[in-house]
Amino acid sequence: MSGISIGVIGGGASAVCLIDALARERGRPGSITVFEPSPNLWRGRAYQVDTEVIKVNATPDDMSARVGDLHHFERWLELRERVADDAGYVDAYSGARFVPRTVYGEYLEQTAYAALGELRRQGWRVDLVGAAVTGARRTADHVLLSTGGTSAAAFDYAVLCVGGDGPRDVYGLTGAPGFVPDPYPVSGKLRHVGERQDVAVVGSGLTAVDVILQLDAQGHEGRITLLSRRGVLPAVRQRPLELELRHLTKSHMRSLARQRREMSVEDFTAVVRAELVEAGADLDAIRAEIVDVDMEPPVDRLRRHLAAVDSPDPGLRILQRAVPDIGPDVWPLLTERDRAAMLRSHYRTVMSLCCPMPPSSAARLLELVDAGRLEVRSGLQKVAVRSGGGFELATSDGEVIGADTVINAVNASEDRIPAAARSLVTSLTAGGAASPHPHGGLRLARETSRLIAGGAPDPRLYGLGTIGAGALFFTFGIPSLVDRGEDIVAAILQHAEAGETTRSEDVLLPA
Repeated sequence: MSGISIGVIGGGASAVCLIDALARERGRPGSITVFEPSPNLWRGRAYQVDTEVIKVNATPDDMSARVGDLHHFERWLELRERVADDAGYVDAYSGARFVPRTVYGEYLEQTAYAALGELRRQGWRVDLVGAAVTGARRTADHVLLSTGGTSAAAFDYAVLCVGGDGPRDVYGLTGAPGFVPDPYPVSGKLRHVGERQDVAVVGSGLTAVDVILQLDAQGHEGRITLLSRRGVLPAVRQRPLELELRHLTKSHMRSLARQRREMSVEDFTAVVRAELVEAGADLDAIRAEIVDVDMEPPVDRLRRHLAAVDSPDPGLRILQRAVPDIGPDVWPLLTERDRAAMLRSHYRTVMSLCCPMPPSSAARLLELVDAGRLEVRSGLQKVAVRSGGGFELATSDGEVIGADTVINAVNASEDRIPAAARSLVTSLTAGGAASPHPHGGLRLARETSRLIAGGAPDPRLYGLGTIGAGALFFTFGIPSLVDRGEDIVAAILQHAEAGETTRSEDVLLPA
């Protein structure tokens, strides 16, 4: 095959996984151009330079950015600890390591530059462009990418690695004194919060946990109230156990996908049940975790989860391993009715269970609760600016809570399109090169992550990361990025080797 040109739109964690996978292939050299306007090259929003208080919520063996090498990050971390004479980050409750996100960002940086160096040694041309791609257009055999007012550059393939967005301003508070619309980086955004101010944290996910831990670390002594509509906190990660899944594996689910075009929730539940039963898990307990979440007060649930760190029951651990691994393969097989029902009734609960916090974080939250410094409330309905300054937060039980500062920790926009990428996505959809997914992001082909337009996958356009969440469900964890990055690299190289050149031929290719 002749040298191909690849444009990578975005330079965060997803781009690192993609580039490292490309470097491992050792194919015929071409050119790769990465477009990233932010100062957080390779780190993205999640792993930018910040305080060491906020931690990655997974153990090192679950954070490798390299295809087929689960211990790549562990080896890097061990070398770093020897050089820095620092063997910390061990959780006192589970014995597992949870490294600061800023440290993981170092790993991503070094992995990216090592992969680009390997590509250069193989003869690839590598370009890094510090500008945002604001438009894209599909021609017969290229993708034209434009940055601002500059002329468009042509690429054989383009991969959208545009990342996620910051929190939504659900209550229209932007510009109000005392409102923090996006808490990251917490070391800078929270620095000016008065140590005795009453603070309301809106949202109850991992971002809210980060905010509370940082306020505590910087000496805040005032009242903190965490409020959200449902009050569903992240679960607590249990002590790691050796697991060997048989049914809920990527290879098994892809085999099922080849055999059928559709799978009912009942069919999938039967597969889950088989895995849990063979592992000796408590099926009733797992069901209760999902179905009864709104019946248990948030703090009671947090205490129960922390107390179960050493539980021998493998049920939650199986779900936490399986959902990120097989979610992108199972989700497209479910009926639209089943997908909509799951998102409506169980999405937040599933994310809570499968994206748990480190036990030490949970323990500190409970210490703050017991000291009377933190309250966790559900039923948030309204947030308003007080005429004399500050805010009033109304709950469903009629209570109004006052706050000097409101910190926004809600989820990002439901359409899964970050604000910085809206003009790019609009140009693709307006030109018929991409289609919005009804559950957010863009339509992607399951096996290849190719963008789908007009019902057909386009072998020259790909999406990696949150942009595919509507189509593939769980697309933002590092294992998922690694898997999808491998799929994309394979699809690009296979298409290039086949010598396909025209769009009319392209759109006839299967996903």
